[in-house]
Amino acid sequence: MHCLSKNGNKIELVGGGDVLIVGVFHGEEPQGKYLIDNCPRDKHLFIPCLNPDGLALGRRENANGVDLNRNFPTANWQGGAEGGPAPASEIETQFLIDVVEKHKPRLILTLHSPFKVVNYDGPARDAAEKIAKILNYPVQADIGYPTPGSFGTWAGVERGIPVVTIEFDDKCPFHALLQPFCEVLLSL
Repeated sequence: MHCLSKNGNKIELVGGGDVLIVGVFHGEEPQGKYLIDNCPRDKHLFIPCLNPDGLALGRRENANGVDLNRNFPTANWQGGAEGGPAPASEIETQFLIDVVEKHKPRLILTLHSPFKVVNYDGPARDAAEKIAKILNYPVQADIGYPTPGSFGTWAGVERGIPVVTIEFDDKCPFHALLQPFCEVLLSL
């Protein structure tokens, strides 16, 4: 399963299983793609890079200037510069919604940076604590600021799918994150 971004970059789903791991919601957070590309991908579903245009441009938002993690059709969605012209207006958002609806994962991990915490939405506290123990990060139920239209709200809060967000330490070299991330994958 794949689609093309506004700028013609491929967004793809690879692997198989009932756990979905999503990298690069935000273009300036490339750790997820590196980790997914360098770990075994036979046990789980992966979207290595949800926002290839943002990655190529070196910015948080996609090619349309929308923060994908504010573009989901939630009860608290807010339009404007961050949330986009309409809920799920972006190709990337629509692709991820389609993946979740088609594959019905039992757990979703999203890979972000820079806060060095494990955050969760929906019924994911146990999974978050297990992952946090491996990474030696604290668990934080609330990231500390409003996130209208977020994926965690859409999938975790409103649909009851356990969603764990790993906020990697952006000061840590990518290769140093690889072994603990592979341990996380093996634990799921």
